[in-house]
Amino acid sequence: MTLATARALYPAFTVAEHNPMADHAFLERIADWCERYTPCVGLVAPDGLALDITGAAHLLGGEEKLLADCLNRLSLQGLSVRGAISGTAESARAIALFGQGGIIAPGQEAMAALPLPLAALGIDNKRIMALARLGFKHISDIAGQARAPFVARFGADFMDRLDRVQALVQSSISPRRPIAAYVTERRFAEPIGHEDDVHRTILTLAADLARLMEKRGEGARRLELGFFRADGVMRRLEIETARPLREPKTIMRLFRERLDALADPLDPGFGFDVIRLSAAITEQISIHEPDFASKNDLAEDFASLIEHLGVRLTPARVLQLQSEDTHWPDRAAAFIPANNGNTALAADWDVWHEPDYAPLRPIRLLEPPEPIDVIAEIPDGSPIRLRWRRVFHVVIKAEGPERIAPEWWRLTGQAPSLTRDYFRIENEYGIRFWIFREGIFGRECTHPQWFMHGLFG
Repeated sequence: MTLATARALYPAFTVAEHNPMADHAFLERIADWCERYTPCVGLVAPDGLALDITGAAHLLGGEEKLLADCLNRLSLQGLSVRGAISGTAESARAIALFGQGGIIAPGQEAMAALPLPLAALGIDNKRIMALARLGFKHISDIAGQARAPFVARFGADFMDRLDRVQALVQSSISPRRPIAAYVTERRFAEPIGHEDDVHRTILTLAADLARLMEKRGEGARRLELGFFRADGVMRRLEIETARPLREPKTIMRLFRERLDALADPLDPGFGFDVIRLSAAITEQISIHEPDFASKNDLAEDFASLIEHLGVRLTPARVLQLQSEDTHWPDRAAAFIPANNGNTALAADWDVWHEPDYAPLRPIRLLEPPEPIDVIAEIPDGSPIRLRWRRVFHVVIKAEGPERIAPEWWRLTGQAPSLTRDYFRIENEYGIRFWIFREGIFGRECTHPQWFMHGLFG
């Protein structure tokens, strides 16, 4: 009926604007909370969740206690819920939405699906109405019938849905988040909220996680800590490491720094009844003995620094330079996350240049190069005077040119760049600049332009 008709029949009718994005966000928060039962949680549009509890039901005393605990906790949060446990996600969804819910014994899924309406298959209303005109209203009306006529008229997915609801074929859940390789958790009879209790629990979980990873010689590159509050709120913290890590005290120190650096402090509310630590990404640990030069120790210390900064600033803000295979100065180096590919341990910290020779190029460049005014003896000669940022400089010494041609293989669909002639110059005060002239006089242009590209330290 229309809204006006509904208000006429019931004047106190409450109206709220539909907000699908808010509904989806709320369902995501419920899904986060449901990870207390299993890490494999999937969304079932528009308002359902599917949990793969294979191998997890025994943690709460069996399937009956798990289902009762889940429904009871969600009901206490003010939600109207119904749940079912069955052999496939489609079967459980159909029984929960259109049946009485509960637990379906293995092998009884097909029998339990027979009295359900055809809407339990999850098909569109157009096909439901077409089937109703033909006299088919329940799954029992279709089960056992010849399949070819239904496939020809309603599509192959129609019979596939029927098989999945009856658990005649196996199906899997697409988890919202990747399943961690190693998971440890603590469940508390009485929720905890004191800071010291939380820190001791994290240290204990880190020790348990280290024992699991040690059996396979692996260490964690990404760690995730989940806090499940008694009132249904779930909080997740992540840290990334610059090396495979499994030392419990180091893990504890990183998470303590992460907790201290939170802009929104961790609120225990009525307490945490579950705390979970998992290793989302792992790598093999290469065991090495420290040498007399202590280079390995230096690499370990540098990796520790990267981890410390990553916890404080987020890993995406801790960057390092990587040399690129190009001769074009603007693309000679690129910033990458410092903990990518275990670069902290793989880096060679020896001095890369001879101390007796000055660098041929400045370490830092101006981006973009700034235009300057230059006076030269001849159009393609070295400069004798320049103006940069409204200041005049007299050139005392000049070295060059160093000619760099553009990389034509990169210029797909773009205008070709001009050749650059670079000069290293020094003014009357001893300040050294790196400038270039863009374009070859008489061949590429008639009035070459000059640019300041960097300063030597």
